[in-house]
Amino acid sequence: MKARAHLIVSGVVQGVSFRYYVRLKAIENKVTGWARNLPSGGVEAVFEGEKEDVERMVDLCKSGPPNAFVSDLKIKWEDFRSESKEFRIMY
Repeated sequence: MKARAHLIVSGVVQGVSFRYYVRLKAIENKVTGWARNLPSGGVEAVFEGEKEDVERMVDLCKSGPPNAFVSDLKIKWEDFRSESKEFRIMY
């Protein structure tokens, strides 16, 4: 079953390669979507793919890369849209 998750990650998630970590893990898990920094200091991400793969990505975002500190993670499950064929970092 296909799934889509829209996340807002807060904490120390900018300047610690969080988006690049997420992109690498998304490629490994065959998940598409995007990630971008927010002016608030958080990171916003959208993951699409098989439900178990998207759930794995959500779990990975709960801690992020070694130098990150995630203080809050908001998840909104949305209808699958098949918007992208890859995972990209948006600027």
